[in-house]
Amino acid sequence: QVQLVESGGGLVQPGGSLRLSCAASGRIFSIEGMGWYRQAPGKQRELVATITSAGGTTYVDSVKGRFTISRDNARNTMFLQMSSLKPEDTAVYYCNARITLATPTLTVNNYWGQGTQVTVSS
Repeated sequence: QVQLVESGGGLVQPGGSLRLSCAASGRIFSIEGMGWYRQAPGKQRELVATITSAGGTTYVDSVKGRFTISRDNARNTMFLQMSSLKPEDTAVYYCNARITLATPTLTVNNYWGQGTQVTVSS
């Protein structure tokens, strides 16, 4: 009923920038909290940044000052602007959203995107 589709990943040199997007589509009534997670090879998935429907944000310490999370509520889209990228930022990045469905019962579910690869290497 709902899909989250990430885009914008790729290969970038250290110090470079990338902008990830996450577009939600389907039977959406509203989207509450959204977030970006990442998972590097051999490591557990970690929370990178979150944003509330009102625009409040949080970041993991390792990306503070380098990454900026934002969202366009009218387009049901979330972004992650990543700057000053480091090799340790290399991972598959996933978007996550808590969504109220446009159904008679207004069911609330947690959804994940399929992931987009970010590789930081010279």
